Amino acid sequence: CLVYISIPFTSQRSNHTPSTSLINNKMQSGSGIQELMAAETRASQIVAEARMARGERMKQAKSDAKELIDAYRGERQDEFNNMVLSAGGSGGSYSAKLQTETNNDIAHMQAQFQSNAQKAVDVLLSKCCEVSLEVPTARVRSTQKMYGGK
Repeated sequence: CLVYISIPFTSQRSNHTPSTSLINNKMQSGSGIQELMAAETRASQIVAEARMARGERMKQAKSDAKELIDAYRGERQDEFNNMVLSAGGSGGSYSAKLQTETNNDIAHMQAQFQSNAQKAVDVLLSKCCEVSLEVPTARVRSTQKMYGGK
């Protein structure tokens, strides 16, 4: 035998029914999530814009630096050219003197090569034709150890 007892539900905290307060909480949390998503979207846009601006600033800085370097290089080249001209343009005679010394050194080395070529060939042939028929003692001992003989 079963007996059912019915007890009415009363809330002492609020005058709202339980279903109304749940609906209000869900609506508030849904709008909070939307606000968070909107804030996240704005933040990602701000970060993307900052990255683009940084890239543009880096490109501009690189361009400015290249211009400064080119200007400095041009000034230094002009100074060098003026120094060469003020020295009387003797750079050409030094170059010609260096070229003749180099040619003389090359001719001297070729002459030495021609005179020593046959000597080098003779030394190489003598070393190639020398054949020693003696077996080193270390090899003999290692072979004896391997094969167990004496």
